[in-house]
Amino acid sequence: MKSNTETKQNQQTKKNVSASYSLILYNDDINTFDHVINCLIRICKHDVIQAEQCAWLVHNRGKCNVKSGKLSDLRKMYNSMIQSGLSAEIE
Repeated sequence: MKSNTETKQNQQTKKNVSASYSLILYNDDINTFDHVINCLIRICKHDVIQAEQCAWLVHNRGKCNVKSGKLSDLRKMYNSMIQSGLSAEIE
């Protein structure tokens, strides 16, 4: 039989797992590397190296998880990315 503490920990773990979403950036033939990198720095608060790596992953693999977190936080970033002309979605 599970203790009350174990049950609460399991419930908290499930909440943490279900509360994590991903902001996915997709490749396109419109935006330049510089534009994508600058957007990742400005919108997602990436440093230059992280932004460059994400841009290369998007270019080579077609998509990249550029940020994970709470849905409310990612929605703001998603809206900014769309307004900047990038292709993105939240999963």
